[in-house]
Amino acid sequence: MRRYRLIYVLCFIIILSILFQDNIVNAEKNDWTQFRLNKENNPVIKNDSINKYIDKISTNNEIRSTPVVVDDKIFVGNHDSGELSAYNIETGRLLWKNEAPNWVHSEIIHVNDRLFVGYGNRFVQENGIRGTGESGLLSLNPKNGEILWNFETAGEVMPTPAYYKDSIYITTGDKHLYAVDPKNGKEKWALNLGSVISMSSPVIKDGILYVGGTKPSVFFAIDLEKKAIKWKKTLKDVLTGLDDVPPVISDDDIVYTTGIEKTNQPVSMRETYNQNGVLATYKQGAKITIGKLIGKDPSMLYNHKLYGFNAENGDIEWEKSLREGPMIPNNKSGAPMIYKGTVFVGSPITKSFYAFDASNGNKLWDFETNINKAPPVADNNIVYFTDTKGLVYGFDTRSGELLGRKLLGGKLSPSGPLLVNDRLIIGSQDKNVYIEKIDDILKSNDKISSNNNGKSVFSYIILIYIIPILILILALFTLLIWKIKRRKIKI
Repeated sequence: MRRYRLIYVLCFIIILSILFQDNIVNAEKNDWTQFRLNKENNPVIKNDSINKYIDKISTNNEIRSTPVVVDDKIFVGNHDSGELSAYNIETGRLLWKNEAPNWVHSEIIHVNDRLFVGYGNRFVQENGIRGTGESGLLSLNPKNGEILWNFETAGEVMPTPAYYKDSIYITTGDKHLYAVDPKNGKEKWALNLGSVISMSSPVIKDGILYVGGTKPSVFFAIDLEKKAIKWKKTLKDVLTGLDDVPPVISDDDIVYTTGIEKTNQPVSMRETYNQNGVLATYKQGAKITIGKLIGKDPSMLYNHKLYGFNAENGDIEWEKSLREGPMIPNNKSGAPMIYKGTVFVGSPITKSFYAFDASNGNKLWDFETNINKAPPVADNNIVYFTDTKGLVYGFDTRSGELLGRKLLGGKLSPSGPLLVNDRLIIGSQDKNVYIEKIDDILKSNDKISSNNNGKSVFSYIILIYIIPILILILALFTLLIWKIKRRKIKI
């Protein structure tokens, strides 16, 4: 009898562990409860309900958030138009379409047969609140796209919402964290963080929400049960980027994010030429030479850094530089992802992909490419990165060996790729959702022009040095001839 009781107890424990494993948010198995599906920002889905795939879904506007796949449906939000759409992933058929009141950068998360999506733009009001026009959080019916409620906020909700224990959490451009009732859209409670949240989608683990803000640059850990800040870490040297990055957290309770620090080193003439052309190079040269005299500072280099915080107390376990590079517009910092004890991250500042040991921050490998802004995805020891030139890359996660590279189209950012069975799904700013076979990516070796945009050293020397010197010599010679002629006239 005791033996049977022991068996019953063991079975009960096993059942409980199955029910509650990775299910603390009280959500369905196929739900998408936060940015990029999970706390690792690594959306890998095994979906038996899909038997075939359409190759590409064409939408009406730019896509800047990761498409969300639930069962055989794919939910897509569009940037400028604010369109919200659902498609059948097997046929590409449009199931329904609706529209948010403003931009959509947020993913359309799916919880308990409801959809939730944030909306708002990046423009700043006179009072310093980020987001003009209407901003807020929508809930929709996933079957027909009907808007069920609209929770309006003073500032943008560009970050993706996160669901935890019967509440939807949003971070905003009005410096707040809001807890919203998913049933009726009513505010449960709010917390003033004192920092603007641009696109740092919160990540939740064990009832603690982690998010980064700016002005000032502060990283927060918020206890959702106590409705209070557990700890916050001010990064005085971080100028920007912390507010753009959705953080990730490891099973070892280290939280990872990135930020950008300004250096006292100007961008080189060569780099300026590569990125911005002849006129910008002349201006940069003048500012470097006489900038102090004319009150114009040259463009400076910025140090992109990866941080590992202790999730319990906020201490920095380690920080690593991703090197230095020139500033870029919008989405300034790379979003990390965790896979098998490795942090993978891309840097738009240094135009490279990286792999770091998650425990100590040691760099394992890197790969120089183009400007990139999207988090990667990994499975079966292959990690897939994308860039703003329309390329998707596959690397061996351990060695960093390039296994394949395929040109899709548009800017593949800041929407990151997701894996569904044997397909990589990627939203692009060319308005398309690409659905690519993994094998096709790994068999390809597409290339485009290098980081210098095809501008050779020869053209740089000719346009930036030789031609100005010739013009100067010609001007001096012309001036000399003019003076000689004037003397002759006077004589």
